[in-house]
Amino acid sequence: MAGWVALLAALLVVLFTAPALAQSHQHGTAAAQTAQAQSPGAPVAGEPVADATAVQQSAASTYSNPTTFTLRTGISGGRMVYIGIGGDIDGQINPTLLVQEGELVQINLINGEGAEHDVVIDQYAARSAIVVGKNASTTFSFKATKVGEFAYFCSIPGHRQAGMEGLIQVVPGPRAALDTDGADIVRDPADLPGPIGQRPPQVVRVDLETVELTGRLDDGTTYVYWTFNRKVPGSFIRVRVGDTVEVHLKNAADSVMMHSVDFHAATGPGGGAGFTQIAPGEEAVVTFQALKPGIYVYHCATPSVAHHITSGMYGLILVEPEGGLPQVDREFYVMQGELYTVEAFGTRGEMEMDYDKLISERPEYFVFNGSVGALTTSHPLYANAGETVRIFFGVGGPNYTSSFHLIGEIFDHVYTLGSVTSPPATNVQTVSVPPGSATIVDFKIDRGGHYVLVDHALSRAERGLAGYLLVDGPENDEIMHSGPADVPAQ
Repeated sequence: MAGWVALLAALLVVLFTAPALAQSHQHGTAAAQTAQAQSPGAPVAGEPVADATAVQQSAASTYSNPTTFTLRTGISGGRMVYIGIGGDIDGQINPTLLVQEGELVQINLINGEGAEHDVVIDQYAARSAIVVGKNASTTFSFKATKVGEFAYFCSIPGHRQAGMEGLIQVVPGPRAALDTDGADIVRDPADLPGPIGQRPPQVVRVDLETVELTGRLDDGTTYVYWTFNRKVPGSFIRVRVGDTVEVHLKNAADSVMMHSVDFHAATGPGGGAGFTQIAPGEEAVVTFQALKPGIYVYHCATPSVAHHITSGMYGLILVEPEGGLPQVDREFYVMQGELYTVEAFGTRGEMEMDYDKLISERPEYFVFNGSVGALTTSHPLYANAGETVRIFFGVGGPNYTSSFHLIGEIFDHVYTLGSVTSPPATNVQTVSVPPGSATIVDFKIDRGGHYVLVDHALSRAERGLAGYLLVDGPENDEIMHSGPADVPAQ
């Protein structure tokens, strides 16, 4: 409970303390064109924007996953100690905890042997609850506002003297991004084609290449992704009902695995997977009729299917109804997935997939668009106050249902389970989207500020799952402001 409260507090801090945003940003082409048509003041893709990077860095500094350390109590060499769990401190006795000035720090404490224990940092007036009983756990957090070297210790009488003491080092300045050799595999959420509008059905060619590459999962961390067109998720495909979709699937010559594609939008055995099982260097073509409008997932369907999906092989295809969807100012493309690595969350280096964790459904990472920080530090969503926004949201999975939520907004329309022929639900707070499914949400932004995309299974935010919607424009105090209501004097 303490960890949940700390996380929720961090999220709420964002909503009330985020800095004012600059007046222009760079956006993806299709979204910018749509917005330009509806909002003359909206920025245009491709134009240089001097302060876009500064705005992104400023927003990123207001919310990020906390710097997290996990300690287990135990006995080593006849002494009572803390033992580091995961990341760079894994297996270390009374590890030194290195953090940067200004970071939000979270410490998880697990009781490893059954005696009473806690963790105290006097200089920060920070302390955990006391854990009693083997495997009992607690969490606490604090902001590292003081630079220096401070002790953390157990305050139970005699335990500090028996060996339960370590150091936390707070060094000045922001944490520098760690260099990695990994490629940027993140699909920019604004990277999607614009609406089709009015046109008769036609043959639409879709080109997909399956590419295996080492990509950046987190700062200092890489993973061998399997992708469609080198990004996670794969390309957003947009057709209209009645179109003939001709898919050309090529497996890169330097791939190790066979790959394929299964379209949930297709009617026919395997969604096309039976026609597209191809070895490295091969190419296949499958054609299907887009018979039913909706938003649908596509994914690789080569055994082990879950392995291919968790490694990044999923995307969305929109089959527009005749005449298209109601027009909005901006559209975005977001998908959620999980990664199952041998190494614990936060470990640096190249991660390897753990098949036992995969089939046991024990992920280390939850991500939007392929990586930690994909929609925060790498590619936040941008919009202007007064605009209408549409998010095409899907879950590649392969295993976990998402409770998709945008903190500080209410969805005006939700196309439940991706159906665009049923009346949309209205005024919805959180949307449940199972793996292999998708939805569409629309909303109008009434107030400038900094909004956070989450899965409302909020523990997942601590494993990488968060995004930003950065909104330029007036922070309308009539809608929300700090302090009491402005009531006229009686």
